[in-house]
Amino acid sequence: MKPAPFKYHRAETINDATGMLASLDNARLLSGGQSLMAMMNLRYVMVDHLIDLNPVSELAGIRIDRDRVELGGMTRQRTMLESDEIAIRAPVIREALGFVGHVQTRNRGTVGGSLAHMDPAAELMGIAALYDAEITLTSTRGERTVSIADYPMGYMTPNIEPDEILTRVSFDLWPQGHGYDFREFAQRHGDFAVVGVGSQLTLDDKGEIDRAAVVLIGVDDGPVRLNDVEEALIGETPSDDLFRAAGSMAAKQEMMGDALITADYRKRVADAFVRRSLTNAAARAKEISHA
Repeated sequence: MKPAPFKYHRAETINDATGMLASLDNARLLSGGQSLMAMMNLRYVMVDHLIDLNPVSELAGIRIDRDRVELGGMTRQRTMLESDEIAIRAPVIREALGFVGHVQTRNRGTVGGSLAHMDPAAELMGIAALYDAEITLTSTRGERTVSIADYPMGYMTPNIEPDEILTRVSFDLWPQGHGYDFREFAQRHGDFAVVGVGSQLTLDDKGEIDRAAVVLIGVDDGPVRLNDVEEALIGETPSDDLFRAAGSMAAKQEMMGDALITADYRKRVADAFVRRSLTNAAARAKEISHA
């Protein structure tokens, strides 16, 4: 199928884009187009106006200032994968992006496009939750910042007003030497995740966990931070029993089922993957601390 008729608009600046979005009825923004164009071709989405953000160079780029990183909304996923700074300071991002679609998808897909689409299985949504990210939204009325905890409003419904553009995402980096892991299970490589798990942790001088973050994707309308699991890990020495208990706690979360995958199946996968993810994150933290 082909999309329903629409008018194409090319924005050159953020002000161009926000002005068009405020003045045009039934308008959508084109960033990477990896989800939107497919939905338009199938006529799940029909727009009167399509505003192309690709020429807006000020929306792209990675900026790291000491321990704070800022990603422009039009930053390509490939750019993050190829960034040496991201690989060193936030290695879990590179690991997560390896699960996003295929090479072609990552070449065109953008940070803002993924977060604005807000698929429940989106790896970048999981990363944003893992880092307690803040999302900046821009309109002709100015800017507002939304924490990732307040960002999901429902299934594929982010906290974005019709006249707002997701312009950047920012978060604090973890200290160098932390342990990390990202893994997911999908029916085929490149498919949407049935369950994905991201984890990060740090160890103190005694080898005990003094900070932890664990997130699930693919199991609910948005990413799920496992706060109870994180609290249970603090002050504990990494062990098989500890991480097995963490997996069991994760499996107690409410999870969605669908036509192909039951909620119970997702719980079983989450149980195993949380245990494996934390085990690998702890092993990496120990390896770095002993280097």
